[in-house]
Amino acid sequence: MSQQTLTVGDAADARERVTPRPHRLALPVLVTCQLMLILDATVMNVALPRIQADLHFSPTGLSWVLNAYTLVFGGLLLLGGRAGDIVGRRRMFIAGTAVFTLASLAGGLATSATWLLLSRVAQGLGAAAAGPSTLALISTTFTDPRERVRALAIFSGVASGGFAIGLVVGGLLTELLSWRWVMFINVPFGAAVTLLAGRFVARPERNPARLDLPGAVTATAGVAALVYAFIHAATFGWGDRATLLALAGGVVLLVAFLLIEARSPEPLMPLRLFADRNRASAYLNFFLGPMAMMSMFFFLTQFLQEISGFGPLTTGFAFLPMAAALFTMTRLIPTLLPRFGPKPLAVTGTLLIIAGLGWLTRLSPATSYLPGLLGPMLMMGVGIGLAFSPLNVLVMSSVRAQDAGAAGGVLQTMQQVGATLGLAVLVTIFGTATRHAARGAGVTAQHVLVTGMTEAFTGAVVFACCSLAVALTFRRPASI
Repeated sequence: MSQQTLTVGDAADARERVTPRPHRLALPVLVTCQLMLILDATVMNVALPRIQADLHFSPTGLSWVLNAYTLVFGGLLLLGGRAGDIVGRRRMFIAGTAVFTLASLAGGLATSATWLLLSRVAQGLGAAAAGPSTLALISTTFTDPRERVRALAIFSGVASGGFAIGLVVGGLLTELLSWRWVMFINVPFGAAVTLLAGRFVARPERNPARLDLPGAVTATAGVAALVYAFIHAATFGWGDRATLLALAGGVVLLVAFLLIEARSPEPLMPLRLFADRNRASAYLNFFLGPMAMMSMFFFLTQFLQEISGFGPLTTGFAFLPMAAALFTMTRLIPTLLPRFGPKPLAVTGTLLIIAGLGWLTRLSPATSYLPGLLGPMLMMGVGIGLAFSPLNVLVMSSVRAQDAGAAGGVLQTMQQVGATLGLAVLVTIFGTATRHAARGAGVTAQHVLVTGMTEAFTGAVVFACCSLAVALTFRRPASI
């Protein structure tokens, strides 16, 4: 099969190596970028009603404010990860962050629905370029095992807690300023990251290689088709023709992608990444975990506003205790992981997630924030910090330097696709449950809504139990 040769730079670039002692600003720069990318997945949620009123979106078109970003980001992650390995991770990181920042500025200035959607597509392009290189740069910059565990734990905490922080930031900016500031807020941080990365983030050695073009085409098209199918199913159901066609096309393309990767001398996604049992299990849990977790953010946001009567700002701050619990556990992971290993942490964390989701299945219209919501949210925060912070370490600690970008791209693809699929499945469960509940005599609209949510949380418990089964397979690696 034909492949496209990429220029890999001059001899001076090839001679550069990672500095043995990373600059103290390297990690803040990298983590700030990751926080921006994750925030953008949820920061728009609470601003949607005002965006619709201002830019005259149709009810169906409004969902694409979120989906345009998700579709492009998820579809291009594998390509972005491998391209970083070949053309330079720091170069991809800076270029991706710059594109994301400029797209955020353009989105904040949007005067039409089309303008905003094109800006969201451009944000997805920038995020797909910067995201995998962020994780790869952390892995190759922090070569000391203790420093790497600490850096990856912080990265994982930011990646998980960013969803909750996005709700806080989105509510705060929408309530006090304007929906446009959920876009503008990226500009100063993105500009700072773009400027500082060239100075404080070391440039790792680049790997002379060719881009696996057939793999790039099939992977990008396959993941994009699957993400589109999941998004479409959430609105139109799993029996819809477009949903089924996209789902079938995505599966066929990904099977073709795996066949290409098995034969390619320089694959986009080296299958050797899955040869290590711990790494393969961590990838699987990065798929299953978001399937369960995204339901909490999605449905609890609705519960707080539709049932409890919270405003956008109050809704955002309601998630702060959960985010605080998650970040607290993240800070403890560098101490706990070397002492106990990944299995006890992942199992304990997943059990807490199951307990928290199980608690949420008991919601009723009369449930108050204290303790009916705060309790399970705290359990989820601690559980997510314990269960998923070690996974980045398991994936990245033993991967070969030349595969770090690809490994990070696979990890983030698993997370993105898992979150999208899980939400689509749980929204389908929610819709079916609400239709059945509405047929009952004398039921209120609030009762119907809460019934759908509790059924969705029950489905999330099933996903979390699958994650627990995977966590039981972890072994203690020699490098931790």
